[in-house]
Amino acid sequence: MTETTAAEPAAGRRASVAPPVEHVLATYEIETSLDLQHAAEVLAGEQSTGTFIRVARESDDVRARFAAQVESLEELPLTGASPLPGSVGDPAKRRRARLQLRFPLSNFGPSLPNLQAAVAGNLFEIKELAAIKLVDLDLPAAFAERYPGPGFGVEGTRRLMSRPSGAMIGTIVKPSIGLSPEELAEVVGELAAAGIDFIKDDELQGNGPSAPLEARVKAVMPVLERHADRTGVKPMYAFNISDDLDRLERNHDLVVEAGGTCVMACINLIGIAGVEFLRRRATVPIHGHRAMFGAISRSEQLGFSFRAWQKLVRLAGVDHLHTNGISNKFYESDAQVLDSIDAVREPLLGQRPTVPVLSSGQWAGLAHATYAATRTTDLLVLAGGGIHGHPDGPGAGVAAMREAWASAERGEPVEAALAASPAFRRAAEVFGAPRA
Repeated sequence: MTETTAAEPAAGRRASVAPPVEHVLATYEIETSLDLQHAAEVLAGEQSTGTFIRVARESDDVRARFAAQVESLEELPLTGASPLPGSVGDPAKRRRARLQLRFPLSNFGPSLPNLQAAVAGNLFEIKELAAIKLVDLDLPAAFAERYPGPGFGVEGTRRLMSRPSGAMIGTIVKPSIGLSPEELAEVVGELAAAGIDFIKDDELQGNGPSAPLEARVKAVMPVLERHADRTGVKPMYAFNISDDLDRLERNHDLVVEAGGTCVMACINLIGIAGVEFLRRRATVPIHGHRAMFGAISRSEQLGFSFRAWQKLVRLAGVDHLHTNGISNKFYESDAQVLDSIDAVREPLLGQRPTVPVLSSGQWAGLAHATYAATRTTDLLVLAGGGIHGHPDGPGAGVAAMREAWASAERGEPVEAALAASPAFRRAAEVFGAPRA
């Protein structure tokens, strides 16, 4: 018998090659009274092979193959924020660090729900941690192979709304709730005539008995179709179809069969798996609203950063994603908002670009400052009160937005835009001095 070695496989026998090991890299910011290295190892063990004590079958081989590993650990200054409720340890010994853990993809596979269980499961409940926030994720290509991402993105959205260049200008129906379907149709007609690109339901307007989804669709779509017949342009209307999962497909079909070109889903209310369920069936863009996002992100001591969360959402398939806007009415600083916009615009595993959606307190006077900070018009800018609250009506609100953004893109100072646009000047009388 002829002997073979590992270096010289027998004739006719193919040498076995181990498949490449793929990993997810998760980055956290933690605070603890434990030794930082020990705390990192506790977290890694809790989220992979470990429990509070080593058990019989937790062999060195199992740990080597499946345990999360500490990739890096960098100490950071304390923020001075209060520790999480229930945390233990000596406050005088508390330290803060940025921690990266490497998770074998074989632990969960390219599955967004199971990925979340690994990188963001029980770790928020570990009592030795006075702070724990997931701040970023690096994902392997296997996720893009399973999840197709946006079906339309920037290019498809522009095509459907006939806005090949420039900022995409939109609004939210105001009042948020309370309009009858007939009154809603009147508002939509006025906005369409003013040249709006995009209109959406408020996240509070779902499928209630006072203005059911079906009645809104029947009232709005004929108005948009008549406008398209006259002008060749059909503004995009994002109907809020958020509901129980067994109704999502039916709601989507109701909109599409009437000629609608967009549906809106509240991501955190139907879940990322719900978004993916809708994406597999959708034939129009999905407008992703982030309602309830503050519950998982507002605290610097707990939850997800927008940068980490948006990667999961984009993979699940949203075409538009709310990022907030500068000078907003909510808690985020301009720096946080601009980082969110940058994050959504960064390439992700070769998929179509998602459209950042700016909202919350937006008006024409923020166009120049926003453009100067982002240097792009691949943005969907939503002004609710900033359009509906214009002293000369919503039509003038649309004109002010359009003229201010066009001026910003041309590189003009905001003073030049004010001088050239009566609608912008009137807006400034109500909303205050524009930001340069």
